[in-house]
Amino acid sequence: MIIHGGISDAHRDQAADLYWGAFGAKLGQVLGPTPKAMRYITRVLDGTHGISAVDSEGRLLGVAGFKTHQGALVGGGFGDMVAIYGTFGAMWRVALLSLLERDVENDRFLMDGIFVAPAARGQGVGTALLDAICEQARTRGYAEVRLDVINTNPRARALYERQGFRPVKTDHLGPLSWVFGFKSSTTMVRLLS
Repeated sequence: MIIHGGISDAHRDQAADLYWGAFGAKLGQVLGPTPKAMRYITRVLDGTHGISAVDSEGRLLGVAGFKTHQGALVGGGFGDMVAIYGTFGAMWRVALLSLLERDVENDRFLMDGIFVAPAARGQGVGTALLDAICEQARTRGYAEVRLDVINTNPRARALYERQGFRPVKTDHLGPLSWVFGFKSSTTMVRLLS
């Protein structure tokens, strides 16, 4: 496995597919239908805000995204939403997605999603990507890494806990849980040594 800073243009479409595979259950009601969601994700995917794991034959195994003041792996703006969903469709989508938004802070590096190809799961790809995110944080001068994990993803939470992340707070969605398909999100932090 080779870890690369960024996502190559050759892997852009596959990264978008993997992203949707990982987060489609959570975002499907808002970004769907799938063809539009894929057009949107591909449009806004910023490979400079990701770290990719590739096998020896150049196949994409997984990606870890991060968010900075300069952007996010899958960010985009209102204009990008309008281009795919139209003005009205963009307005309600932006309003709902803003409820999931996690702000960048000056003290902690924000990991903003991790996803691994189904065939590569259980082979250490997630661990390698988390290590790379922590190294990226150190390089940028951060002492901590922050991430959020939803209650319906216990496998990811277990990985984060094994890697030294500790829960610091839990936010509950309340009645909006039916839109996003999860009830709560836990913020976890890892102190970098």
